[in-house]
Amino acid sequence: MRILFLGDIVGRPGRRAVQERLPGLRARWRLDAVVINGENAAGGFGITEAICEELIEAGADAVTLGNHSWDQREALVFIARQPRLIRPCNYPPGAPGRGANLVDLRDGRRLLVVNVMGRLFMEALDDPFAAVERELSLCPLGQVADAVLVDIHAEATSEKQALAYHFDGRVSAAVGTHTHVPTADHRILPGGTAYISDAGMCGDYESILGLQREELIRRFIEKVPGSRPEVGLGEGTLCGLAVETDDATGLAVRAAAVRIGPLLAASRPEFWD
Repeated sequence: MRILFLGDIVGRPGRRAVQERLPGLRARWRLDAVVINGENAAGGFGITEAICEELIEAGADAVTLGNHSWDQREALVFIARQPRLIRPCNYPPGAPGRGANLVDLRDGRRLLVVNVMGRLFMEALDDPFAAVERELSLCPLGQVADAVLVDIHAEATSEKQALAYHFDGRVSAAVGTHTHVPTADHRILPGGTAYISDAGMCGDYESILGLQREELIRRFIEKVPGSRPEVGLGEGTLCGLAVETDDATGLAVRAAAVRIGPLLAASRPEFWD
């Protein structure tokens, strides 16, 4: 199975990059599944129903979230009727929506998408290890799911690595999100799980994490709150991770960073191009 994961979409530049490039990439790379983190898609804060539908129309099979899941209040309502929108599975019982979904792909195979949020330096949710364990016990790789992708939305690299190694061999890919800066550690772990500490963002990199620089710099200097930061206005770069799995095991056999756009050094999966 050929899977493309795209990191946090930040505002209009990130959405435009996805809408303009993803349809062509899906055809060129003969992708079986596309998962996108969309928690910053609406002006840098949260996601709306209209934007979620736009991402699905562009080629996303599932859209994951994170600590900004509910910044747009309408997400609390429409997530219940959109099974392809997935919030962290370790929200306490009673939270709207779902933390995992077994997605039926176009060729009939099934991809389990799990979203989990870390607890170090972030809002303290339920135990992420136990939450992912629960989802995997319901849809084991190779028995119910043909492939399993876990979006680890966390601040601390150590926590992302701990989760990935703990579930190595039981998931096809464990992809870090949240920090908006692509890391250079993409690899396949000993048990066969593709991993990267952070997939990076889809957005304007001539910015600070996708937001315009001036207000954020002022805050660092003056230590006084101000206006809400606005999304960067430059051209968006597409960032993520390409993963190919073994059909017999569901585990990863190839993994490559994806970076397409201005500023960052270009990277594509040579085994697909």
